Amino acid sequence: MNLIFLGAPGSGKGTQAVRLAEKISVLHLSTGDLLRAAVKNGTELGKKAEQFMTAGELVPDDVIVGLIEEKQTSGALGSGFILDGFPRTIPQAEALDAMFGRVGAKIDRAVLLDVDDEEIIKRLSGRMYCSGCQAGYNYPANMPKVEGVCDKCGGKLVRRPDDEPDVVKNRLEVYKKQTQPIENYYRNQSVLLEIKGIGTPNDIFGRIEEGLGVA
Repeated sequence: MNLIFLGAPGSGKGTQAVRLAEKISVLHLSTGDLLRAAVKNGTELGKKAEQFMTAGELVPDDVIVGLIEEKQTSGALGSGFILDGFPRTIPQAEALDAMFGRVGAKIDRAVLLDVDDEEIIKRLSGRMYCSGCQAGYNYPANMPKVEGVCDKCGGKLVRRPDDEPDVVKNRLEVYKKQTQPIENYYRNQSVLLEIKGIGTPNDIFGRIEEGLGVA
């Protein structure tokens, strides 16, 4: 089974993708992991990617698609895969489809974790850590007993700058403009599986299992 996981920042797609990959024995492919491995191994594409990463620039689509193609042609994806974090735009999705067409593969399902904006903002702005002992907290599973105060050492809890509510709202707007259109791209191909991403991680995973017929 070849899958893509879609969803806004904070939708939980990474967590669920890793869990599903283990359940159905396929490779979990995160673009970040792919890039780091290629750079570490010193492959031609890795060297090319490193130039962009060192300069703080986005790695071009053709390099990322090329890394996925290398995995495919090497046989590493023979038992299936879950792509997490790519594609993010329609041109990326089209380039991915073209590549898979060349190597005789295809995307079976694109799994969308659907979570409303209000819940996303709660989740991301609810990720905090202690400025003293660095203990981590998150909404809703691991909240401090006293708001803003670390349970362990009494230190002040702070957020990462990109988890501030206003920044989260902006990240969501960027997602809607750049990435949300690929939901329709896969819907038009009749491969989109929409999963309600609210509830406990087990609840959500159960819906994914049922939707894919792997329960």
